[in-house]
Amino acid sequence: MGRRQRQQQQRRERGPGGWPDGGYPEIVKENALFERYYGELGIIPQGEWESFMAALREPLPATLRITGYKRHATKMQWRVPFVLVHRFERAHIQNIYSFIRYPEELAWHTNLSRKVLRKSPQLEKFHHFLVSETECGNISRQEAVSMIPPLLLNVQPHHKILDMCAAPGSKTAQLIEMLHADMDVSFPGKLLALANNNANVQEGFVIANDVDNKRCYLLVHQAKRLNSPCIMVVNHDASSIPNLQITVNGKNEILFYDRILCDVPCSGDGTMRKNIDVWKKWTTQNSLQLHGLQLRIATRGVEQLAEGGRMVYSTCSLNPVENEAVIASLLEKSEGALELADVSSELPGLKRMPGVTQWKVMLKDGQWFEDWKDVPSNRQTQIRPTMFPLKDEEKLKALHLERCLRILPHHQNTGGFFVAVLIKKSPMPWNKRQPKFQHKVLPEMGERAPVAAEQGSLETVEGHVAAEAKDGDSLIVESVESKKDGVCGPPPSKKMKLFGFKEDPFVFLSEDDPLFPPIQTFYALDPSFPKMNLLTRTQEGKKRQLYMVSKEIRNVLLNNSEKLKVINTGIKVWCRNSDGEQFGCAFRLAQEGIYTLYPFINARIINVSIEDVKVLLTEENPFLSKLSNEASNQVKGMAMGSMVLKYEPDPNLPDTLQCSVVLCGWLGKTSIRAFVPKNERLHYLRMMGVDLFKAKRKEEDVESKTEAGTTGSEGHVLEEVDLECKAKENSQLPVQAKDELDEQHVQELTEICVVESENKVGDCFSSSNKNQSTKNTENKDNADLSDLKH
Repeated sequence: MGRRQRQQQQRRERGPGGWPDGGYPEIVKENALFERYYGELGIIPQGEWESFMAALREPLPATLRITGYKRHATKMQWRVPFVLVHRFERAHIQNIYSFIRYPEELAWHTNLSRKVLRKSPQLEKFHHFLVSETECGNISRQEAVSMIPPLLLNVQPHHKILDMCAAPGSKTAQLIEMLHADMDVSFPGKLLALANNNANVQEGFVIANDVDNKRCYLLVHQAKRLNSPCIMVVNHDASSIPNLQITVNGKNEILFYDRILCDVPCSGDGTMRKNIDVWKKWTTQNSLQLHGLQLRIATRGVEQLAEGGRMVYSTCSLNPVENEAVIASLLEKSEGALELADVSSELPGLKRMPGVTQWKVMLKDGQWFEDWKDVPSNRQTQIRPTMFPLKDEEKLKALHLERCLRILPHHQNTGGFFVAVLIKKSPMPWNKRQPKFQHKVLPEMGERAPVAAEQGSLETVEGHVAAEAKDGDSLIVESVESKKDGVCGPPPSKKMKLFGFKEDPFVFLSEDDPLFPPIQTFYALDPSFPKMNLLTRTQEGKKRQLYMVSKEIRNVLLNNSEKLKVINTGIKVWCRNSDGEQFGCAFRLAQEGIYTLYPFINARIINVSIEDVKVLLTEENPFLSKLSNEASNQVKGMAMGSMVLKYEPDPNLPDTLQCSVVLCGWLGKTSIRAFVPKNERLHYLRMMGVDLFKAKRKEEDVESKTEAGTTGSEGHVLEEVDLECKAKENSQLPVQAKDELDEQHVQELTEICVVESENKVGDCFSSSNKNQSTKNTENKDNADLSDLKH
């Protein structure tokens, strides 16, 4: 039997739904142990149990957030409801502002599930809009309750932030947005210049950590969409993440963070609306197994928190063993160094329940325990004393556990969530002695090299205090030789057991590097340009990419290369182009970092009109004659090579795009080209009023003509603008670097990575049954689709 015959036979054997009759069994959204446990705990208000269970059985609605610090994104804000309701009822979208008052109404909440958005023909235009804008960083698709913890951190531009369990990265992206939100300009370039010219100006940054090496790359994908030089992705166990050092006024100091997000792994029973396999896998044992890890991570977090700093602890679980029990234990052993912040006045409009003060512990066999002393000895490895509430009423009242936030699914059509905000008032009692620093003279250099001795720096693991460095021992932060060369490689294997891929080193350009002067001359860079913040990822051979980091990220890299496993940092600002060497500069500009780099560039800038921008973004290699006379005149006499294309809005034309646009271009002999990724092209065209959705439909009609080479100027289909197209044989255009092409991820990756649950679900919930869970929601989604058609 041939392959085609087998396929035909398989189609005949399939059931009415398109799947084999003996295929995926439907998951029943029932769990007797779950209902018994939460029913007896009494954390659901009286009379709301039926509504609570009914909400858990409904699919989770889709929500999204507009990137706050990008002017292009905020200008696009009005298009979100417009695109959705253009062919649809306005009743199917509501502003998330109505219940968590997201700043500037940048978050939106729909009443439609993700699958309905993907499958409904009436919403195809809106779904295409979401995917495209998400890929270029103007929109983040994130669950509503997941947006709450970063909001409660109250981030300021100068804050040093640690995200302890960051992957897949939606909250990290939100933190980056907040870091740049209060700036006078929309992008971090001018603040970067200000910080390097004024030592009193402090830069904020985000260090995003995750223990899973593979998930770290999802985190990188999320962070890179925002093009910020102030983000670093690292790979460590959050419960033992190392102390970092930074240089302040010529002296080494321990890095303490102003804000810490501690979104720990959890059992995930608050995510039943989107992870329906939790229904059949949920047991109380999941929470009992995760409690110790959650407490260790939270303890490590407050150790690294600066005095007066704020840490937000959050889970997507409703279980007090994972929530109030962890907070109560942490507060008790802090001996007054920590307090729960009262955030009742923050996020007005958010419906919340107070934290509980009394709860019981149950085993998976249904056996209850109200006190540690009731636990038999053979169960004391599963149940620990920290899982129970305090029996001393005065001490319990002093903890103010009612200040915790509980978000219930049926109150505002969201998932379940728990949040607690902690303020550090003084050092932790086991860290009273501040670390001391010594300076040791290295004879081969004859100079004083900074050497840090972490004396008394302690770390708590499961209630036991372990010394991180013995008294009198000294840890050399970094050898003088490596600091001199600016090489920040991965930590040696003797220091740490590495998992996953071995990362390339981070090599900063030296002061006398011959690579930089031609670049500086070609682009007439401002003398204030911080060239010491440029780095490459290769130690030998030709440097193919140049990346830029902020001053503080450079500080962290140089002082911690031996103890920190860095996955990614910096934004790409220049790419090597062999064709450019004959024109005086071997490096062309990269669109990824153009908004950070542009404030320093004083040459090779062409001012273009909005019509010029449309031509540059819709045609691959337009001739110079197609541009306006003003733009063509500016090009005369300019040498071939990389250039900047700048559009400034005209206030006398309010109907046109009213925000600046900066594009990377390449000037050939008779043509010009914009080096802009596909989705960013679509974004700019969308902002200029070009109907891209119709262009996609047109693409199907002209596809055969395009293949035959018969399409004229109208054959330039907007949706197929792709940087992988080959340059014309007679043009002087460079071939784009392979690694940049690889960064143009397909839409399927965006669907998986960006929309993936922001909440951490414990190892007890495997993703192997994801397809099974998806198929089991088909009946519900088909019903929703049928409703939409009427």
